[in-house]
Amino acid sequence: MISPLIGWYFKQRVNELRTNIERSLENQDELFRLLMEKLSLTEYGAKYGIEKTTNYATFAERVPVATFEDFLPYIERNQQGEQQLLWPGDIRWFAKSSGTTSNVSKFIPMSYEIMEHNHFEGSKEAVTQFFGFYPDGKMFDGKGLLIGGTTKQNDGDQGYYFGDLSGILMIHLPSWANWKSTPDIDVATIESWEEKLEKMVQIIKDENVTSVSGVPTWTAVVMQRVLEVTGKQNILEVWPNFELFIHGGVNFEPYREQFKAFLPSDKVKYLETYNASEGFFGIQYQADRSELVLLTHLGIFFEFYPAAEVPTSENLVPLSQVKTGINYAVVISSVGGLWRYIIGDTIQFHSLNPFTFKITGRTKLFINAFGEELVIENAETAIAAACKEMDAIVTDYTAAPVYLDQNENPGHEWLIEFATPPQNLTAFTTLLDEELQRTNDDYKSKRAGDMLMKMPQVTAVPSQTFHDWLKSKGKLGGQNKVPRLSNDRKIIEEIKIMIGL
Repeated sequence: MISPLIGWYFKQRVNELRTNIERSLENQDELFRLLMEKLSLTEYGAKYGIEKTTNYATFAERVPVATFEDFLPYIERNQQGEQQLLWPGDIRWFAKSSGTTSNVSKFIPMSYEIMEHNHFEGSKEAVTQFFGFYPDGKMFDGKGLLIGGTTKQNDGDQGYYFGDLSGILMIHLPSWANWKSTPDIDVATIESWEEKLEKMVQIIKDENVTSVSGVPTWTAVVMQRVLEVTGKQNILEVWPNFELFIHGGVNFEPYREQFKAFLPSDKVKYLETYNASEGFFGIQYQADRSELVLLTHLGIFFEFYPAAEVPTSENLVPLSQVKTGINYAVVISSVGGLWRYIIGDTIQFHSLNPFTFKITGRTKLFINAFGEELVIENAETAIAAACKEMDAIVTDYTAAPVYLDQNENPGHEWLIEFATPPQNLTAFTTLLDEELQRTNDDYKSKRAGDMLMKMPQVTAVPSQTFHDWLKSKGKLGGQNKVPRLSNDRKIIEEIKIMIGL
């Protein structure tokens, strides 16, 4: 009886969600006033002279654009027990950001408001959108598989907790969501990814799983292990009622064919979200299109600046002033206590009514060693096109520049792990290069006549290569990802040494 009621609840939210999408600018105006009230009560707000009645022009003039390093002293004091620094509330939880594999982890403050009114509400909006697309959906007739991370208390006596965002959210899930999820919290938050994977698979293989929410990278690992344990050919033989995969964190296109093999049915639906440790930002706007729509009512005030420029008080604009066709870097002020924070993502708006967009990459995830300005969107599109042509499936990859030496021109080196390798790697490389030239004029000009850049060098690496590298960094599971593009060779050289290349 409870399952139909849950489905009914989400169906009732559809019109409310659509209204919020339609009134995006009004939402932002209302939110800005609330945020100024909150900021005025903090040490950070006092530092920059923010009052409850501060308007946007004054806010933009006084409060600087910030990176995580700018907030680090406040966060460290917060972890020592001080409060009212960045947000006027008691913050005891910190999400260990997994968007980077650098040696320095980011600890994002998790206020009650950012968890309840952003992350949880954003997840609800994703499910609401699904029922808006498919009113007859039956995902609540079974259980949702949640592939999450871990949490732990710090080693000191300050009493704060940290871990993967997914692990923190699982601990705070409402009772009805816990009841409709699998595995249980004790298994879902096991720290060791290998141990968690094996225990998880033994449980979920016998459940009626109807939906999955997770990063494609790790979801694929779980599904592959389920097939190995059960001896089945595809996931629908294990979970015949499977209906929905909610995904985000990385571009889905390179994984699409792999998931078609896992889930060979048009009845299976896919819904993309845009979220990170810092916040839940957007959801897929239409069932048959890949554009996302910005969610402006979830405690995030958005600003943007042209990604090719250095952010200044002059070139940052609020949502009301954005234009289509410009590659913007995203800046947020949030109910989590981040103020004019550069999250590192770049997007391009496709329409302004509603505010639909595509994620184009990362401000720091690119290759521009020779003026080629290769961004992640170019790489993902090219990989997907080459895979489609060659009937290949890519598990993961990374690329970096190869610099000029005495013998040959510079270029790019790619390490690619295939689930299904192409029959001819040379032909695959040619297709990859051709697609990169088609999607990126700067890359094309540098490749003309092999004068400035040579043909990419592609190496197929053994299965589990990227898993093993992440493991060596203590980054297994959760939302951890291998950086797809790097402007230096540090990561690619580490991997090559690890596998003996």
